[in-house]
Amino acid sequence: MKVIAAVLVSTFVFGGAVAQMPDQSASPHASADSSGSAMAASDAKRDAAVEKHIKALYVSLKITSAEEAQWNKVAETMRANAKDLDRAIDKRAANAAGASAIDDLNAYADIAQAHANGVKKLASAFSGLYSVMSDAQKKSADDVFSHRGHEARKVVKQ
Repeated sequence: MKVIAAVLVSTFVFGGAVAQMPDQSASPHASADSSGSAMAASDAKRDAAVEKHIKALYVSLKITSAEEAQWNKVAETMRANAKDLDRAIDKRAANAAGASAIDDLNAYADIAQAHANGVKKLASAFSGLYSVMSDAQKKSADDVFSHRGHEARKVVKQ
């Protein structure tokens, strides 16, 4: 179960960071048309980053042809979760100019809820995949998604 949580956190931390990246092509003085195209470009960047992450996980986990069905559920869940999180982030960004402190807190709550819902969905999808993995793949998954490496770096930096 620890590995599932690590996978989920890793995926959402990565996905959340990508989703919050500003679109460098958008000007603060953009018109409604150009802001729409800027959002489309931003969405395309996010989709590309999610796909890159999915492909990297596929390679890291050494998914076999026998595991494709379970893997496809994980990948589709990751895509859907990224879109849900993006919608919550985009909604917050669209309303940021006129948002009160309460509006902003509620927007962050919506983002956190989208994240939490996504983690639950991904845990379910990933547990199916993890259950059919070989011991070597499970060890690899444990290593890939373990936060032990992050904790060790914190200790070294102190």
